[in-house]
Amino acid sequence: MKNRKHALAPYILTFPSLFLTLALSIYPIGWAMRYMFYSYPGYGKMTFIGFDNFRRLASDEMYWHSVLNTLVYAAGKIVLTLPIALILAVILNQRLRGRHLLRAIYFLPTVISTAVMSVVFYVIFNSYNGILNQYLVKYGIVHANVDWLGTKFAMLTMIIIAVWGAIGNYMLLFLAGLQNIPKDVYESAAIDGANGWKKFFYVTVPMLGPVLQMIVLLAITAALKGYESIMVLTEGGPIGKTEVMYLYVYKLFFPISSAGGAVQQQIGYGSAVGFVSALIVGIVTLGYFYLSRRLNNLQD
Repeated sequence: MKNRKHALAPYILTFPSLFLTLALSIYPIGWAMRYMFYSYPGYGKMTFIGFDNFRRLASDEMYWHSVLNTLVYAAGKIVLTLPIALILAVILNQRLRGRHLLRAIYFLPTVISTAVMSVVFYVIFNSYNGILNQYLVKYGIVHANVDWLGTKFAMLTMIIIAVWGAIGNYMLLFLAGLQNIPKDVYESAAIDGANGWKKFFYVTVPMLGPVLQMIVLLAITAALKGYESIMVLTEGGPIGKTEVMYLYVYKLFFPISSAGGAVQQQIGYGSAVGFVSALIVGIVTLGYFYLSRRLNNLQD
């Protein structure tokens, strides 16, 4: 009897999590996917149209433009976020006075609401009376206000905001990995004459390998799916310059404005677009996973 209870314990403990996952993740996905083959504007009768939504998607230039924007946005975010987060983690892993406070400060953006964060950045990057422009003009760095949310700089501004919001989270993950590296490895390297840079490149980075692999995987999926701050600040504009994949999907389900996107609710088409978008994220993630495993095998 005791053994039976012991065997059931893991199932009982994981049931709440399993139930919530099924109810809040799997069921909504299944609910949306069944509309992929229908024309359904969100009210009235559904009309079966076979693969018409996918044929429309294949020639939807706005969607494929959003895919390209997503790749640029994700690449910019990952390339800037991970090195900065790693450097901060290495610095804050030292015995510095106030390191716990600094870790909390850097992690703070992670717990701030994306909407609130975006409003703050709107005040900073506002083209007419934004704080950034005021300082740039005051110190003579530029002679006229820069349109940070205009066609030329909107994507760069979105990447900067995304990097600011993500650094703290990845810094914490790197810190967890760094604290698992045995100290005697660094002591041995120091005895062999390794300086700080050599310790970083020949001890820290290789020993962070498995953690780094997982962090990059998380960063890729998060960057490809990110759209919240873009929705608040530009709604995908101007003229689609910051339109990303999942913002496009969101607009099809919940039209938010006429700014560079859909204005009519299209549940059926939105489901097809959401499915293809998830497929793209899955393919990119699997591609990275395959490459990382190949690199691991080559190193072995």
